[in-house]
Amino acid sequence: MAHPALQRIPVEVEAAGVILPGDLTLPPGPIGVVLFAHGSGSSRFSPRNQFVADSINDYGLATLLFDLLSEAENEIDMRTRRLRFDIALLTERLIAAIDWARDYPAAAGLRIGLFGASTGAAAALAAAAERPDQIAAVVSRGGRPDLAGDALRCVCTPTLMIVGGNDDLVLKLNRESSRQIRAECRIEVVPGASHLFEEPGALEQVAHLARDWFRRYLGEKT
Repeated sequence: MAHPALQRIPVEVEAAGVILPGDLTLPPGPIGVVLFAHGSGSSRFSPRNQFVADSINDYGLATLLFDLLSEAENEIDMRTRRLRFDIALLTERLIAAIDWARDYPAAAGLRIGLFGASTGAAAALAAAAERPDQIAAVVSRGGRPDLAGDALRCVCTPTLMIVGGNDDLVLKLNRESSRQIRAECRIEVVPGASHLFEEPGALEQVAHLARDWFRRYLGEKT
């Protein structure tokens, strides 16, 4: 159930001439804002990301969920599955959203966190590497940080990687990637969870871990 005090605003993020629709949710007196980078074949309507965003909103943090691909690009991607793995493109879009959030009156001046799922996690880490002074924290859910490539060595932002205990390959890739990050990097394994955290209680654990990480680095609710 939506919190009655939350303000939900449909917005548009412009990235190199492409207009990307999004939804900005503002609690009263937000202490920070978390930008979501969705995973392969998903969108701002991802029910898993929306679930996590709702939990974050309850603790005084604003959230921005937006589409990384335009409608036309998404149609191409559904046929080719190519753009969802174009990490350079996704990173460019996320950086445009970071710039948008810094200029948008209701979010200007707020500390910024990034939440990335699957391939979106690679874009979040690459964006943090490019904007180290602007990003206060990163959280990855079932992420593919390995796809960020050499950018991992330039990440100096506190990073939390949340992985399902049954997601063996992704867990291995996260452990290998974590060793390249120069900042604090913690891996939290959700026991019994698969890649999409569909098991009972698994997504609640993701939301709890993400919420606490962002509260730690973006500020406590007062």
